[in-house]
Amino acid sequence: MTAITLLHNPRCSKSRQALALLEERGVPVEVRRYLEAPLDADELRALIARLDGDHSALIRTKEPEWKALDADASDVEQVISAIVAHPRLMERPIADDGRRAVIGRPPEDVLRLLE
Repeated sequence: MTAITLLHNPRCSKSRQALALLEERGVPVEVRRYLEAPLDADELRALIARLDGDHSALIRTKEPEWKALDADASDVEQVISAIVAHPRLMERPIADDGRRAVIGRPPEDVLRLLE
């Protein structure tokens, strides 16, 4: 079984739940604490492609940092720039098997990578 990378924030209950779901099923998980090891623009572009191009789901538009930017969530480059500048704006958790990626909202959605 291929390891799944979990873009994880241990302070987030949904992220902890997604990690537990994967571990309970014996899935090898590589945890990347994206606040400590942020994704760069190229990594974000590749991630968006694995999310089936749904870049607007990647951004937490209710956060003050996003509102202060006065950016457009429909513009992929603005979303990428915002996340590079403010990693906390990235939705979490995200499970990524290298071919497909899934946002774990709800946490059970990460299990779609096991199908």
